[in-house]
Amino acid sequence: MRVAVVGAGSWGSAFACLLRDRGHDVTLAGRDPEQIAVIRETGRNPRYAHDADLGGIAAAAIEDARVGSAELVVVAVPSSVFGDVVPGLPGDAPVLILTKGLDPSTGERLSTLVTGRPVAVLSGPNIAEEIARGLPAAAVVASADLALGVRLQLAINSAIFRVYVNEDIVGVELCAAAKNVIALAAGGADGLRLGDNAKAALVARGLAEMARLAEAAGARPDTFAGLAGMGDLIVTCWAPTGRNRRAGELIAQGATPEEARFAIGMVVEGLTTAPVLRDLSHRLGIELPITEGVCAVLEGVELTDLVQQLMRREPTTE
Repeated sequence: MRVAVVGAGSWGSAFACLLRDRGHDVTLAGRDPEQIAVIRETGRNPRYAHDADLGGIAAAAIEDARVGSAELVVVAVPSSVFGDVVPGLPGDAPVLILTKGLDPSTGERLSTLVTGRPVAVLSGPNIAEEIARGLPAAAVVASADLALGVRLQLAINSAIFRVYVNEDIVGVELCAAAKNVIALAAGGADGLRLGDNAKAALVARGLAEMARLAEAAGARPDTFAGLAGMGDLIVTCWAPTGRNRRAGELIAQGATPEEARFAIGMVVEGLTTAPVLRDLSHRLGIELPITEGVCAVLEGVELTDLVQQLMRREPTTE
């Protein structure tokens, strides 16, 4: 297929390599002319996914990437700009979303912003740096259109990247958004050196929050036990290079959210998603205590105070 990957960050770059290695004609489209020029000249991304060999992948500015003639458009831009980028993309080819978050302006799932063309999302425990190095991984493609999901599965699946199909696009998208917020909290536990017991309990209760969110939004509970739920949550909360985990750790050690973002040097989706997810939970009438706590810390509450508040909540059944 002719594929346009819109978003030249670490995940977009690594995914472009996966597609190239499956024999597709791939163009990596970005917003920064200087970055695009370096990719063309060196076959390397100067800012992200340094291990990714981009040889054989065309690079172009988004407006010059011939997106309209692509047979598949893969979108890997931050959630904060997703709503600005996607409506302006030409053509009617299917869109595959790699972005993990919610739309900050509306609080909606990102797939709902794609109109006039088929849409699917891909999610799972996919640390871009590992995939760029050729390490094995797995993911799930979700779409309300099962035939599209199967078509994408066959186009992407390989010996190092195993792809499953799931029709629960609502659940997969909510998993992708919520796990980043839980990872901020897990990083906070690391930063305070609360120990593995506390971190494991936090992650387990975070998964319970994700399942509660799924049920309220009409998603399938089993989605949260799969790659997009438990799988992605585990790797995001434990991987040393995970941006959200690292941001939570830095904040626990005294950095402001902006300082943490600057130190990491890349998009930290959980910082954008946390207040949006909290507002969504209010609209759905459900409790997400960890998410509420993360928002409180981002707004200035001391993390040590929050830990005490969470531990002193009224005991209940699991």
